[in-house]
Amino acid sequence: MSRGTPPRSGALHLGRPGCLTGRQHHLAVGNDRVLRFPAAVAPFGAMTDASPASFDALRRLIAEHGPVALTTADELAAPAGCSVVTHATLFQMVWQREPDTAHAWEHHVQLNERDVPDMLALAAATQPGPFGPRTIEFGAYVGVRRQRSLAAMAGERMKVDGYTEISAVCVDPAFRGQGHATGLMKLLIAVLCARGEMPFLHVLTSNHGAVARYRAMGFVERREMHLTVLGEKGG
Repeated sequence: MSRGTPPRSGALHLGRPGCLTGRQHHLAVGNDRVLRFPAAVAPFGAMTDASPASFDALRRLIAEHGPVALTTADELAAPAGCSVVTHATLFQMVWQREPDTAHAWEHHVQLNERDVPDMLALAAATQPGPFGPRTIEFGAYVGVRRQRSLAAMAGERMKVDGYTEISAVCVDPAFRGQGHATGLMKLLIAVLCARGEMPFLHVLTSNHGAVARYRAMGFVERREMHLTVLGEKGG
């Protein structure tokens, strides 16, 4: 992908239902006001607007499918009938370098459904963000195996016009410091750029070490966002 012709940045307003109405619509549940992914895939959702009718639809969706995570430009107060389960601030970072589309990292393996138990165990041990038994349905996942153990993994998550998110980047503590996360990310960046898609990611603003590493790789902060997980009040 040429850096001179980036996809339109408006696609990255993930608080809007773009990723849920576009290439990943087949994974979505909801209605014309609120959409979300099933909890087994990911907790993320989006609303078409902030009207009372949309918040009513959101409450019904939470009651049926469990807590939902919303990303917004401003901090979100809990609407009537809901409670804030957790809140965090994120940087949305976008790749801003010429890609090395020839990058091939010989240490990786392609992960599939047979690897899901190991992927769930690694995610539980390292907490890279939400990861469920169907998260692999978002797209391609790659990993590193050492002594039959899944030592590291990374993969694709949200997909909006011209962009694909890199997510679930994690390394077993026993195998850190060996370049696995960087190698997997460079591989995914090369694959995405060869497809004509711009890589992006989200990281906690408080995770200064990760922010510094992503900057060094060629990602820049595009915006700061609020992540709010809403659940049923009293639930």
